[in-house]
Amino acid sequence: MDRSSSRASLRGVSAGFREGDGANLGASGGAGRGWERTGRGARTIGAWLDMAVMGKLSRPFPSAQFLLLCAVRLIDPLTFTQIFPYINQLLAALRLVDDPAHIGFYSGLVESTFAFFQLCSIYQWARLSDVVGRRPVVLAGVYGLALATFLLAFAASLPAILLARALAGVFSGIAAVLHSVLGEITTPGNEAFAFSTYGLFWPLGAIIGPIIGGALADPAAAYPALFAHAFFKAYPYFLPCFATGLFALLVGLAATALFRETLPSKCTPEVAAPPAPRAPPPSLRQLLAVPALRALALSGALLCFTATAFDAIFVLFCYTAVPRGGLGFNAQQIATCLALAGTSSILLQVLALPPLLRRVRPARLYTLCMLAWPATYAAVPLLNDIVRSGVVAEGAGAGAYDGAPQVPMGAPVDAPTAWALWAAITGVMTLSRVGCLAYSISLVLVKQAAPTPASLGSANGVVLWAMCLARAGAPAAGAALFTLGTARGSRVVWLAPMIVLAGAGVGVSGAIGRGVGKDMGGGGGVGVDGGEEGVRGLEWAAGSDLRGAEVMGGGGGEAYDRGADAGAEVYLDEERAA
Repeated sequence: MDRSSSRASLRGVSAGFREGDGANLGASGGAGRGWERTGRGARTIGAWLDMAVMGKLSRPFPSAQFLLLCAVRLIDPLTFTQIFPYINQLLAALRLVDDPAHIGFYSGLVESTFAFFQLCSIYQWARLSDVVGRRPVVLAGVYGLALATFLLAFAASLPAILLARALAGVFSGIAAVLHSVLGEITTPGNEAFAFSTYGLFWPLGAIIGPIIGGALADPAAAYPALFAHAFFKAYPYFLPCFATGLFALLVGLAATALFRETLPSKCTPEVAAPPAPRAPPPSLRQLLAVPALRALALSGALLCFTATAFDAIFVLFCYTAVPRGGLGFNAQQIATCLALAGTSSILLQVLALPPLLRRVRPARLYTLCMLAWPATYAAVPLLNDIVRSGVVAEGAGAGAYDGAPQVPMGAPVDAPTAWALWAAITGVMTLSRVGCLAYSISLVLVKQAAPTPASLGSANGVVLWAMCLARAGAPAAGAALFTLGTARGSRVVWLAPMIVLAGAGVGVSGAIGRGVGKDMGGGGGVGVDGGEEGVRGLEWAAGSDLRGAEVMGGGGGEAYDRGADAGAEVYLDEERAA
């Protein structure tokens, strides 16, 4: 066994001893026979292995590869959101409708086209990456997004716009492959930092993208001294598309030169033995037969539906007049609320998630984050109650709330109520971003639940496909429920279904912890959390075809002996050399 495999074996065995005391780690499939030998003195050996893993045997973090991966991740939200500030103006200039109020149908059609083609491509890209490798799929996606964005820059008709957004949707489907690369370049020692930092780049891109779109749209009118050329008048939205497309192109060139393959079967040398035929990636049915992946896909769909619907409902809630159950905010006040959400998301990803991942088991932490969604929905109507409690009587005049922060239109409130309202809004938006941390945690859980390293891409594809399917219908469903409730004068109409769905997500998430580590590789059935980690560490050390170890089924003890002995030799050799 090579040095990297020994390290992974030690890491897995250490986790198994530390949490499971090395005993009673399961009996089905024959895996328990080999582990029973290690019951005595398990804590001592586990502590020694911990010292070895955290010391000389810890693998260096691939910083350059990780930074490049984050740059690739940033492309998707940049190219996706930069169109938001000007899409209505772009479509209105095409004179598709006589009444500008009806342009919303076409803007919805444009974004639905993106979502539909992304949904169709996610699993296909992920499965393809399990066959040909991660690198070619990532490069195809990056260059494809650059091409689609450049095409949008010159789009002068609705079919051209739809074509550009369809291509962008197809190539943005590589997101599941990026998640797989992240899982393959990280170890348990650096997962907390890597997964939380990686998760930061989607909200960051979603903030920067609209800024670019708004600042660079129609530069001939906004900056006539610099962009008076006829080209910018003929193509007023060329500049934001060109800027984000150029970024994608530059990242693609950097990835071509520096991005390394991470799929185990493509980057790990074969042992000196007759090569066995490589097993094809598991089918969709085989993946869904894994309890943890099935629970992750269903829970992820419920998470994505409740989170995406919340964004749509909250904007409508802010816009709706106070007497009808909303806040009566203007566009600037709504933007402030969304900025609070973005800021809290970044702070939570950077400051809260890493230590939480180090101290709390991912499955349990995922469930705790899911619990935030029922509480978030339940808290939203209370904001209207706060406003109503402080509404100034008619005739009091604007001076009644001098010195207060931004207050609702059409319903003057006193200063203490205005301050209380914005404090409560900050709390609600922060609570919603706590719920969104479940997205990052799910990446860790998918990595743990994947049957083999070679199937990680397909596993991520299944979960992300379920999320995108839910995301496609969530805004319309959420908006329809809120509109119906407002028309009937009852908040229960929209609040009750959303709380029930959020609660269902919590219930399903409880099955994830029970499913991780079970029914993998056709045997093993490990029932103790630490044992699961130990067996999984040996399996990942052996590679996609379990080279050098038979973790699940009859050979567990021998695999442990080989992994631990080889790892111990490496550790002692390095200690003597030091």
